[in-house]
Amino acid sequence: MNKVTFKTELCKGCGLCVLACPKKIVFLDKSILNAKGYHPATVTEMDKCIACAMCATMCPDVVITVERGDK
Repeated sequence: MNKVTFKTELCKGCGLCVLACPKKIVFLDKSILNAKGYHPATVTEMDKCIACAMCATMCPDVVITVERGDK
């Protein structure tokens, strides 16, 4: 399975990754705030991730890591 991880404490909640995701599975988690006071990005439907890394490419703060799983 593909895996996307976020360094949530470094995320500034800009939303560029949300806009870049072709599967529309990345979102800003309004239920939590990081230490900087931002709603960090996250993915809950990891099984839908195609590991295209568009989210990581768009992130200006390099907080996203994409790993391609074995399929």
